[in-house]
Order: sequence, then C-alpha cells, then structure tokens
Amino acid sequence: MKITFFGAAGGVTGTAYYCESSVARIMIDCGMFQGGRRDESRNKTAPPVNYTKLDAIVLTHAHLDHCGRLPLAVREGYRGPIFGTPATLDLAALVLRDSLKVQTSDLDKLNRMLVRNGKSKIKPAFEEVDVEGAILQMKPLPYHQPFQVAKGMNITVDEAGHILGSGSLKLSVEDGLQNKSVIFSGDLGAAGMPIVRDPEPFREADMVILESTYGDRDHKPLHETIDEAIAIIRHALQSKGKILVPSFAIGRTQDIIYYIEQAFRKGGLQRFPIYIDSPMAIEASRIYMNHPELFDDEMKEFMTSGEPERDKGFIHPTQTSEESQHLNDVQGPCMIIAGSGMCNAGRIKHHLRHNLWKAETSVLIVGYQAEGTLGRKIVDGAQSVKIFGEMIKVKAQVHKLGGFSAHAGQTDLLKWFNALAPDRPRVVLTHGEEKARIPLAEIIRHRYGIQPFLPQFGDSIEL
Repeated sequence: MKITFFGAAGGVTGTAYYCESSVARIMIDCGMFQGGRRDESRNKTAPPVNYTKLDAIVLTHAHLDHCGRLPLAVREGYRGPIFGTPATLDLAALVLRDSLKVQTSDLDKLNRMLVRNGKSKIKPAFEEVDVEGAILQMKPLPYHQPFQVAKGMNITVDEAGHILGSGSLKLSVEDGLQNKSVIFSGDLGAAGMPIVRDPEPFREADMVILESTYGDRDHKPLHETIDEAIAIIRHALQSKGKILVPSFAIGRTQDIIYYIEQAFRKGGLQRFPIYIDSPMAIEASRIYMNHPELFDDEMKEFMTSGEPERDKGFIHPTQTSEESQHLNDVQGPCMIIAGSGMCNAGRIKHHLRHNLWKAETSVLIVGYQAEGTLGRKIVDGAQSVKIFGEMIKVKAQVHKLGGFSAHAGQTDLLKWFNALAPDRPRVVLTHGEEKARIPLAEIIRHRYGIQPFLPQFGDSIEL
C-alpha cells in the first residue's frame, strides 16, 4: 500500500491522506487549508487524485481543516461514500453549509469590488449542489467495530477525545497474501478534557501516522488554566469592559461554556451575561445534546444536576446578524464568544474592530492560531492589525490560554503512542509545523529507537 500526503504535511491544516492498494483507493480526510493567502489559495482545488476511481473518503472528525474540501471532491466527480461516526457526519454537514455561506459572502464583496474596477467576477470554488451532494453521500461508521469501506480495506474507529464524534482510525488492508494495518491518530485530545471521553489508544499496527500539533511542548495543566481564566475574567468584569473570546464553533465553544458554568456552580464566578454570537456554535451545541452517548461521566452528571437550567438567563444565543450588531451597543461587563477561532473570518472580526482599540477590552485566545492568521498576529504582540482594510490599534489586554487546547500536548501524544511502541511500527509525523514535529521526532528516535518520517506536501510512503 502507498500513502500520499496532500495536506497537513509540514503544517497543521488541509489534512488529506490518499491510500492506495492494488485493489482499492480511499482518502482519509479532505480538509481545507487555513492561514495566510498562500494557504487559502490551495482551497480552490481538491486534492489531486482521480475521483472517478476513488472508492471511499473517511473522516476522522468534522473540523473544517479535515472535511472542508469535500465539496471540491464532489465537484471533481466523486460519487462514493463519505464515512464518519454519526456525530461527525451531523457536525460535518453543519460545517460545510457554514463554509458555503462564508465563501458566498466573501466572494460577493470581492466581486462587487472587481466590477467597480472593470474586472471580471471570480467564480466560486464550489456551490450549494456540491455541498448538498457531499452530505447525501455521507454514511455512518460505528465505534470499535471493523467496517469495510472498500475492497480489502476495513476501518476501526476508537475515541480520539478531540471533539464530539472524533476518532482515531485503524485501516486494515488485505492485498493478496499481505495483511497490514495503518493507524491514523486524527487530532488527539488531551486526557481529562470536558464533555468528550478520553482518547483510546490502539495496541498494534505496522505504521502509525501521528499528529504533532503540540509535539514540542505541553500545555499548562488544565486546572491551572481554569484558575487563570477565572482570575482574568474577574479582573475584566471589574473593568466593565467586554471579554472577547474567538472560539471554534465546534468543541471549544462548548468547552468554554462548560468551564464557566462549573465556575458559576462552585461560586468561583458570579453570573454575568455571556453571548454566544455564532449561529454555527448554537447549532453545534444542539448537535452535542443529540449525542449524550458520547459524553464523559462528568458531563452526564452535570446534565442531570439541574444547573444548566439556572444558567439559561445569563447565556444568550445571538442567532441573527441584527442581534450580533446590537452587541456593539451592549455595555460591559459581558463576554462575547464568536467565530472564527483564528479570527480570520466570522463575527469575531467585527467585534475586534469595534473593541480591540479599547484598553478596558480583554481578548481571551483559547485555541491554536495558525501562521498568517489575524489571531496569530494578535497573540504575537502586533501593535496594530488590519481588519476589513482598516488599521486598528491593539490596546486590549490579550491573554493566551493554551491549556484549553483540544489538542494533546507532547506528554499525552507520547502516552498515546506508548501503547503502540512495543509493536515497533513505522512512524509518520504529520499535522504539525516543523518547530513542533522535529522535537517530537527526536524524542521518538531517542526513546524508542524509531526514526519517524516527516513528509512534505505530495510525498508518498509505501508499506
């Protein structure tokens, strides 16, 4: 079998791994690139494979950088099944429809400018028919059971602990007399994260393709991060400013609300207004509630405690654009949680434009910020940033809370791999910038005597 890497190779977005045996061809994930203009320009085309001969696409989870190019695959002629766990498919449908809305809005603005300058309009990379076609092709995968996705190829899904429905995949391949297995870690969550269950490691494989987003470091312990966040929020409430939280609609928003509700419940914070300014996050939260079978024990206990009912008067979903615009006139203290998580699109950009220049504003960065994004510039200490063509001074208090990351840190990555290490599989490190995956590769080489392969875009490896 040969695996070719058409994304997340030397970076953390655009995951797409093309797997070929002599009798079948599948793709693991089909994600969008995120970051600067160079990265986003790659989203105009699907991964370069023959889609009329592709047998299946299998998703590890529903984040845009893992499923966002599915409509492009359909546009290129793919008509086969798109597999994922039931929760992943529910969330992926939401993500793709939202992505279409964002593309349409951005393209409308760009085309109006081009027409004013006497230039031709740009055609969309994909359209509604492509999105709905991808959704119609989705087929559910069970957890913990081998499932045939193509001739001679079975997939087993174990919990990845990243977001609801996320999975690590074991691809078992029968090709003639050969029987081989490859594990795709997907995005691994840290142990002890709320709502979802902890990652479940596999025990044997011939090859492991391991994410390395934070391969160079550990996050601050979660309890310390929560204490730090509560202290920051208390101080911000005293300043009577707005607390802006750029947050991924799926996973991070639900986690943040959970932590705050726990602080309300235990008396760490007095209740204050929280606005969830993201239609996508609101709908994602509804989907979460439709899959209680995937909750961890703490979340199940919380849901039966009666506390969520008490918090409803303080947590306000803002569904419409008019409701979102009204938040400009709302006086602090309050918290606004809005997408996107890297500040490169969505309603958070409007809130940053209106509030980033105010000293009483606090910005809580609670997730990974890819190179080239607005969020990364703010985290890196930019004095001014450009938002909607306007230079905005950064006078707000900016706080980076890495312990909230939904990605495993170095110790948790190695703990997950440790269950596989006795089998001495070949190791491939993906989904990480070079500064993260090179140190992880060195530790694996030194500790286990295994030299990992670090692919770049378009590289292949044979098993």
